[in-house]
Amino acid sequence: MTKYKEKPISPKEIKTQSIHQRKSKVNIKSFATLVEKNCNFKTFIDSLPDILAGKDFKDLIQKIIIARKNQKALIWGIGAHVIKVGLSPVLIDLMEKGFVTALALNGAGIIHDFEIAFVGKTSEDVESQLKNGSFGMARETGEFLNKAINQGIKDEIGIGEAVGKFLCSSEYPHINKSLLATAYKLNIPVTVHVAIGTDIIHFHPQVCGEALGKASLKDFFLFASLLKKLEGGGFFLNIGSAVILPEIFLKALTMIRNLGFKVENFYTAVFDFNYQYRPLQNVMKRPVSEKGKGYYFIGHHEIMIPLLASALKTYS
Repeated sequence: MTKYKEKPISPKEIKTQSIHQRKSKVNIKSFATLVEKNCNFKTFIDSLPDILAGKDFKDLIQKIIIARKNQKALIWGIGAHVIKVGLSPVLIDLMEKGFVTALALNGAGIIHDFEIAFVGKTSEDVESQLKNGSFGMARETGEFLNKAINQGIKDEIGIGEAVGKFLCSSEYPHINKSLLATAYKLNIPVTVHVAIGTDIIHFHPQVCGEALGKASLKDFFLFASLLKKLEGGGFFLNIGSAVILPEIFLKALTMIRNLGFKVENFYTAVFDFNYQYRPLQNVMKRPVSEKGKGYYFIGHHEIMIPLLASALKTYS
């Protein structure tokens, strides 16, 4: 016999209800449907379950298409890794088809974009080259990008426009793979948001702290101005930036709201490998009110972004 004073509770008097009366979150009407061999892409997307991320993904596609049709802002914040994994052709195609009205990059973004245009390769082996101090010492990358930024200050333009202009004036063999060159040709604004000391070009002889700071600040104010156009169903998409761009987005948004611009009815979307604090709070949750909505998708960029791009083209 137990020596405990407390006795186990009995389920005899518990109240139940019929499962027919109970509210359920999942219904077979929302289940995935099977697709046949060699089905078209639209059929594949339609076959996804209308549950959680499957439902959100289909909703996202339709809202972006509506935003494009209504000529609302479609601002893409791109982490440098997105360029490194070979997605520039996909993004360029979206730019040419009107699915991108502005680009925001971190400082590393211009490095990979330049190297791809210049020699058709990028992303050095950090671990092996760090041992002997050769990491980040590519002469042309440091020299040419700093030259473009320094000239940009003389021309009174930001980093994004300065690098795009510089690339377009070149005869580099892979210029058709450059996001910045394409954006410059298409007159799509590109802003670059630098943290001093985080990029390899910051320790090359041609670097000028004054130029970096002034040009990046100019881009920040341009980015803030671009956010005004989100109102009424526009989008800000944060693709693969864990810190810099989510912070830039939040600060720019509060700035324009402080200046009296109404930016409430818009959407945000995050694509990343996992849930990150700043993209979750600063992009998906905090900025959107009850009039807007935030989305968050987990997966490798080299799979998720082509999937998104193909879906947008298929449904538009």
